[in-house]
Amino acid sequence: MKIIPAIDLRDGRVVRLRQGDFDRSRQFDHEPQTLAARYAGAGAQWLHLVDLDGARAGRPVQVALLQRIAAGEVQVQAGGGVRSRDDVARLLDAGIARVVVGSVAVRDPDTFAGWLDAFGPDRLCLALDLLRDSDGRWRPAVDAWQATDDADIAVLLDDLAERGLRHVLSTDIAHDGMGEGPNLVLYRMLAGRWPQLDWIASGGVRHRADVDALRGTGVAACVAGTALLDGSLALEEIAACSRTA
Repeated sequence: MKIIPAIDLRDGRVVRLRQGDFDRSRQFDHEPQTLAARYAGAGAQWLHLVDLDGARAGRPVQVALLQRIAAGEVQVQAGGGVRSRDDVARLLDAGIARVVVGSVAVRDPDTFAGWLDAFGPDRLCLALDLLRDSDGRWRPAVDAWQATDDADIAVLLDDLAERGLRHVLSTDIAHDGMGEGPNLVLYRMLAGRWPQLDWIASGGVRHRADVDALRGTGVAACVAGTALLDGSLALEEIAACSRTA
């Protein structure tokens, strides 16, 4: 149950959004590369980078900054606006170890499956960002969380798992940036239904107790953003959780 520090980038600066809302953006004073090095020094094995400008533009925008961060001592998974095979190749060529893909995978799973075949399952991660509607159905969010799709997530995951999918980052958007804790019920359901996938839980982690609770759901790792920036989750926990995984 590893902790993966998250760094969200907007105009080259470290920010955090509440529930993906660009109008509710909080900026931090950290320089992105310095923060990445700080996390690496604390024992992080991976970083999760989000190109928020790319997410809005529908194409990777901050590639040069992502490349500089990826040149450090920690492996990087990154996404935001990845819409084409060329986008994937460009990020991999920039040193990104794993590219995170959301909208295309949801809307066109055949295309995403082709990328899994072309680049390998360890070089790609499905971003399954979820909102629960009034009927209790989980719907995947697309287009930088500005819309939802009607795709049946069970059908999508069954299909992609058979076609090589290995890594899934799943966010309960309602919990993202809200300081209310992660949705343990959701992650227990996902990891229990598809145990062959390596699940990364995202959204709501506040402190070590949340990390320990997520360990019991069966996920492989969790993303932590605001908690690490604010200090409610101590940097020392990154290495401690890796040792006890």
